[in-house]
Amino acid sequence: MPEPYRANEFVVEIGTVESPSVSKVSGLSLGETDVIEIPEGGSNVVRKVSSGVVKFQPLTIERYVDGSADDRLFKEFFEDMFKHGQGGRGSTVRRDGAIVKKHFGSEVFRIMFYGAWVKSASFTDLEAGSTNALKHIVVMEVDGLEWLLT
Repeated sequence: MPEPYRANEFVVEIGTVESPSVSKVSGLSLGETDVIEIPEGGSNVVRKVSSGVVKFQPLTIERYVDGSADDRLFKEFFEDMFKHGQGGRGSTVRRDGAIVKKHFGSEVFRIMFYGAWVKSASFTDLEAGSTNALKHIVVMEVDGLEWLLT
């Protein structure tokens, strides 16, 4: 019987750049659609059909701030959306990428994301005397996700 993959050992790629400082990715919903309930006249039966509109949850990426090239990558990605003192350019700047799941060093699948743009970016709290590592939290809206098996 094969063992399930562990939830660790993954990297995030934005464009063609791999980001190993990412510690958590959430919002990996492969899509959802609303339900339309249609009551059947003259009975107590309600039929359910898909609205046909597919929606995707925002992806939330948590990464350690460590002075690496990743810091610059995420700073530039954020600044493409929000220029201080110049207003934002909105969702016109988008990136494709992937969450690459590995198992003992070998890629086993990837979840591609398309048309991602930064919805928000923040840092964890700074606190004197704390032993916590500083994290950067980036929330991205996406046009779609696709699960690719390798």
